[in-house]
Amino acid sequence: MRGADTFTESLFTMRRLDDFVPATHPLRPIREMVNQALVKMQPLFARMYAADVKGGRPSIAPEKLLRAMLLQIFYSIRSERQLMEQAQYNLLFRWFIGLSMDDAVWVPTVFSKNRQRLIEHDAVIELFNEVLAIAQDRDWLSGEHFSVDGTLIQAWASHKSFVRKDDPDGDGGNFKGTSRSNDTHQSSTDADARLYRKGNTASELRFMGHTLADNRHGLIANAVVTHADGYAEREAAKAMIGDACQALDDPDATITLGADKGYDAKEFIEALQEMGVAPHVAQNTSGRNSAVPDAIAASAGYEISQQKRKLIEQGFGWGKTVGPIRQVMVRGLKKVDQLFVLTMAAYNLTRMRTLGQMRLQSA
Repeated sequence: MRGADTFTESLFTMRRLDDFVPATHPLRPIREMVNQALVKMQPLFARMYAADVKGGRPSIAPEKLLRAMLLQIFYSIRSERQLMEQAQYNLLFRWFIGLSMDDAVWVPTVFSKNRQRLIEHDAVIELFNEVLAIAQDRDWLSGEHFSVDGTLIQAWASHKSFVRKDDPDGDGGNFKGTSRSNDTHQSSTDADARLYRKGNTASELRFMGHTLADNRHGLIANAVVTHADGYAEREAAKAMIGDACQALDDPDATITLGADKGYDAKEFIEALQEMGVAPHVAQNTSGRNSAVPDAIAASAGYEISQQKRKLIEQGFGWGKTVGPIRQVMVRGLKKVDQLFVLTMAAYNLTRMRTLGQMRLQSA
C-alpha cells in the first residue's frame, strides 16, 4: 500500500535535543571534554565580565561562544554568518553549542563582537591549556619527548596591498620589474603580514605557525604564530621547549627535541644543550658540517625521535584541510595566533576522542 504524501506536524514534542544525537556520534566525547575544560575556566570568565549586581544586558555566554567556534573548525564552515545560519536549523549544532530548540540564534555581527572579548582575554589559549591538561590526566602525554616544526600561513591580503611605507596610497598592483622588501613595503590590508617564500614556493604575504608536539601520541603541546622570516622557526622552538622544561620541573628528566634539517644550526643546538635538552635534530650534511654531535645522532633515542617527529605534520595537514589555516580569514598577528591555537585545540580534541575509543576497545 502506497503511503500518502502528507505532512502533519505536532503542536508539541516531548523529545529533547539529546534524543536526536546518536549515542555513538563522535561529537559526544568531544563535547564532554570541552565542557570539562570550560568548567576549569570559570574564574577567567568571571573576570571577563562585569558583576551581575551592576546590571546591564547579559552577553552571549562565553562557553557557548567557544563551543560554536570549535564547531566552525570541525565542520569547515567558512564564515560566522554561515555558522549562524546552520545553527538555526541544525539540531546537532544546537545541541553541541547549548541552545535549546526555542532559543534564538545570534546575529552574526553580535557573535563577532562578543568573540573579540575572548581574544582580548586569551580565553582561547586558556581553553587549549585546559584541553592539554585533560590529556595529561589521561596519561596521553610523555612530557619529555617532543618534536617541533613550522608551517606557512597565507594572510588575508593580496599583492596589490603591498605598497611602499612612505607612499601608502601608491599603486601596489603595478610592481613588475620593481624591487620590494619588508623593509620598504608593507601591506595596507594587514600590516603584520610579511612577504616571504620558502623553498620552491612563490613569494606571498604570510605568517608562520609553529607547534610543539608530544611524541607519545602526536598531540600538540604548544602552538604560536609569528611574523614570517628566516629566524622565526628556531626562535619559536626555543621559546616553546623552554616552556616545556618549566612545566616539567624535573631536573633529572631527559628532554628530547626532534626537528628537521632546517633547525640544524650551531646557535640553536647550543641553546638546546644549555637548557638541558637533547637535540634530536636531523643532520644537515649537504656541503657543510652538522652541528648535531655524532654521539647523539648514533643513539637509539635519536632514531625514534626522527620517526616520531613526522606526527607533527598531521596537525598541520588537518588544520589546512579541515581547519581554516591554509589561508586565514582574519587580519592581525593577534587574531591569526588565536585562530591557529584554537585550530590546534580542535585537532587535539579529535585525536583525544580517537585515543579514548581505542582504549575502550582494548579494555
